[in-house]
Amino acid sequence: MTTTAATTGSNGTNGAEPMIRLQQLTKVFPGQGKPAVESLDMDIPAGEIIILVGPSGCGKTTTMRLINRLIEPTSGRIILEGEDVTKVNPDKLRRRIGYVIQQVGLFPHHTISDNIATVPRMLGWDEKRIRVRVDELLSMVGLDPSIYRDRYPKHLSGGQRQRAGVARALSADPPVMLMDEPFGAIDPITRDRLQNEFLRLQQTIRKTIIFVTHDIDEAIKMGDRIAILREGSQIAQYDTPERVLAAPADDFVADFIGAGASLKRLNLSRVRDIELVQWPTAGVSASRAEVLEALRGSDKGAVLILDEQRRPVRWVSGRELGREDLPVPDVGSPSEAIVQPNATLADALNEMLKSRVGCAIVVDEAGAYLGTVDFATVSGEIQAMRRDARERSRAEAEELHAARAANA
Repeated sequence: MTTTAATTGSNGTNGAEPMIRLQQLTKVFPGQGKPAVESLDMDIPAGEIIILVGPSGCGKTTTMRLINRLIEPTSGRIILEGEDVTKVNPDKLRRRIGYVIQQVGLFPHHTISDNIATVPRMLGWDEKRIRVRVDELLSMVGLDPSIYRDRYPKHLSGGQRQRAGVARALSADPPVMLMDEPFGAIDPITRDRLQNEFLRLQQTIRKTIIFVTHDIDEAIKMGDRIAILREGSQIAQYDTPERVLAAPADDFVADFIGAGASLKRLNLSRVRDIELVQWPTAGVSASRAEVLEALRGSDKGAVLILDEQRRPVRWVSGRELGREDLPVPDVGSPSEAIVQPNATLADALNEMLKSRVGCAIVVDEAGAYLGTVDFATVSGEIQAMRRDARERSRAEAEELHAARAANA
C-alpha cells in the first residue's frame, strides 16, 4: 500500500527526494502463512524522526530491521539516498546506519571508549581521530569524557548506558539511525529526561531516525511523523502527530490513540514555544525586608530564592517570612518541579503536580532561572489546540465540499 503524509507532497517529503524509500517491501518468514511485512511502500524524509507504532506483533521491529538488512527482505526494494541497497554488502550498509536497541547492547568487556570506537576502527580511522570523536560524542550525550571514557558498562546506570549506546550509534556520523524502543527498559523519570535530551540533541545532529515504540504517548512526543501500523506492517495512518490526533484515519487509529486526546496534545507543545510566567525572585543573600518587598510587588504568594548563578534554591511564602525566629536561608521549601525549555507541556504538567506553588520552574542548560509554567498557561494551550483542530477540520470539509461541487 502506498502511504502519504496529508500535510506534504504526494511522496510525504515536500517534493524532495526522501532519505529512505521502501518499495513493496515484503518479508515472509519460513513456515508462516502470512507475511510479517506485506508490500510496504513508505517515504522517509531526511532529518526527521519517523515513529513506527502499533500493537504487538504488527511488524514494526521487523520493518526496521529490514531497513539495515539484519533481516533480509523476501521481496521489494530499499532505496537509501537514491541508491538501491537491497543487494549491496549488508556489512557496508550497516556502517551507514546507526542502531540503538532497548538493551543497549554494549560490549561488557570493552570500555565505553572502545565501544564507541567500534565502527570507526572497522572503517580504518586513525587512533587520534577516534579519540577526538569519542570525546566529542561523550560530551554531546552528557557524559564527561574524563570520567566515563575508561569505565566499563557495568559501572554505568541504565540511563548512562543508554546515552553511551546513542554515542556509539553516532560514532561514524551515519545519515540514518534506527532506534528500537531505546528508552523502553528505563524507569519513567529517567526515560522522560532521556527523551528530552535526545530531542535537544536531534536539533543539532538532524539525523534521519526510524524509531520503534509501542507507546502512543512516546510516539506523539518524539515523532515528526507517526506511522500507525496494523498487522503485517500495513499502514493505517502516516502523518504528523498533530494530524493523527486531530483527524484519526479510522476507528483502528482512534482506538489505538485512546481517550484523552487533549492531554496527549500537550506532548506536541514545548515549553520553549510559550510565554513564561515570571514569579518574584530574590538572591540567597537578600535580607528579609528585600524578600518581602519582592513579594509585595507581585500578585504571587511566594518568592523564588536564587543562588549566585541564578539557579533556583527555595520557595518562601509570606507566612514563612513572618517567622522571624529563623534566618531567611532556613525558611521555605526546596524548589522542585524543574524543567528545561525542550520539555513538553505534558512534562511540565506532570512536574506541576509535585509543586507546592502550582507551577513548574523553567531553567536553561546551566540551571539558571528563566520563568515558570502554570496551570492557566497549560489550560490556555489546550483550548488553543482544540480551536486549531476545529478550524482545520472545518477548512478540510469546505475544501472537500468545493471539490465535489466542482466535479459534479
